[in-house]
Amino acid sequence: MTTRIVDSADVAPSASIGEGTSVWHLAQVREDAVLGAGCVIGRGAYVGTGVRMGDHCKVQNYALVYEPAELGRGVFVGPAAVLTNDTFPRAVNPDGSLKAADDWEQVGVSIGEGASVGARAVCVAPVRVGAWATVAAGAVVTKDVPDHALVVGVPARQVGWVGHAGRPLEPTGVPGEWRCPQTSATYRESDGGLRRAEPDGGQS
Repeated sequence: MTTRIVDSADVAPSASIGEGTSVWHLAQVREDAVLGAGCVIGRGAYVGTGVRMGDHCKVQNYALVYEPAELGRGVFVGPAAVLTNDTFPRAVNPDGSLKAADDWEQVGVSIGEGASVGARAVCVAPVRVGAWATVAAGAVVTKDVPDHALVVGVPARQVGWVGHAGRPLEPTGVPGEWRCPQTSATYRESDGGLRRAEPDGGQS
């Protein structure tokens, strides 16, 4: 795989760019960011200082991923989505002086493996989006999202479950059991969460 960084992209020398990753026009990748293999950073996207990103992530056009965000393998961040890093944002201190780096504490958004954040969604740090969860377009996430949860709205609320294929799961008729309409994989609710059932009857 060939790594591609177009001429108009701004990639800090100290950033680590994985093999086969593409950084497109006008994107910025800041100091000490770590991008895994096979990632795609879209036009005008921003990846903050020290952000860590697993393999095969997609950060779409004009998305803003502020430090200290951590993205697992295979995470999708939709166009113009924002991962924030300041719980109590202010440009100035109470005395009117401009805030410096030492005047506030960065907090991050973490996103589990395979999860998706839709276009123009906002994740308000500190918050975790669980593995394989889906945040709908335009949603505002203000609390942790369970693995496989589908959340929508402002503030975001859970309205269902999604499988590894990203499709909303359908009830099988067995209490607490769900099936993917695309792959036919079965999932079961357990302890307030959801897990994929193994063919032998176990769970993963």
